[in-house]
Amino acid sequence: MTRKARALSLRPDIDANVPDTAMVMAAGLGKRMRPLTASRPKPLVEVAGKPLIDHVLDRLRAAGVGKIVVNVHYLADALEAHLKAKAADFDVTVSDERAGLLETGGGMVRAEPMIGADPFLAINSDNFWIDGPADTLHLLASHWREGEMDALLLLVPQARAGNHGGQGDFHMGPAGRLTRRKKGRVAPFVFTGIQMVAKRLLRDAPEGPFSTNILWDRAIADGRCFGAVHQGLWFDVGSPASITATERALQDD
Repeated sequence: MTRKARALSLRPDIDANVPDTAMVMAAGLGKRMRPLTASRPKPLVEVAGKPLIDHVLDRLRAAGVGKIVVNVHYLADALEAHLKAKAADFDVTVSDERAGLLETGGGMVRAEPMIGADPFLAINSDNFWIDGPADTLHLLASHWREGEMDALLLLVPQARAGNHGGQGDFHMGPAGRLTRRKKGRVAPFVFTGIQMVAKRLLRDAPEGPFSTNILWDRAIADGRCFGAVHQGLWFDVGSPASITATERALQDD
C-alpha cells in the first residue's frame, strides 16, 4: 500500500456505524465521592442537574445505541430501579456482581455472554463529556479498523482533561497505536473511560476480579491497542469537589 493509500485508509468516516450495544460500567464503590455515595451509588450522583449515568445514557441514545448491559454491585437495588425507568429507551440487561466486585476486566468478562455485538462499546458510568464538532461515539467508531484492533480507547490531551491531576496514561504513534507512560515520566494523553473493544480482547482472560489494564497490556504488546482523540470537553468527576469544578466550567464555556 502506498503512503497516500495508507493515509486515506486511516481517514475517519464520521458516518461509520456505532455498535448497537454498550456495556456501562456501574459497579464501583465510589469511595472518592463520599459522603455523597453513603446512601446512593456513584452513577446516581447528580452533576449539572441529572445523575451521572443519565448523561452517559443520553449520549448512547443520541448515537443510536439500543441495548445496554450494566454491571451492578454497590447499592445495586437503587441502580436497578433507576434502570427500569429507561426501558422505553433501551433494551436493558443487568450483570449482577452483588456477590463480589469483579473490577473492570472481570466485570467485562462476566457480562460478555450478555453482549450480542462484536465489537461493542464499554463506557464508565461516571464519565462526563461534551461532544466536539462530531458526535463523540460516531467519531470513535469511525476510527475502528476490523482485523487490526482489539481495543480502541478514546483519549483526551492531558491539557484538556478537566479536573484530572495525573501524569497521563498513554503515548500515541502516527497510526494510532498506543504505548504506556513510562514510570516517572509524563504522557500526553488521558483515557476518558470510553472504549470500543472486540470480544477477542477478552480471550484467555484471568478468572475473578482483575483490571482491564491486563488485557490492554497484551493488546499493546501485540500492536492491537489503538487510540482516538476526543475533540470536545471531558471532565474527571471523581469527588464532590470535582462536581463543583465541572459545573462551574460548564457555566463558563
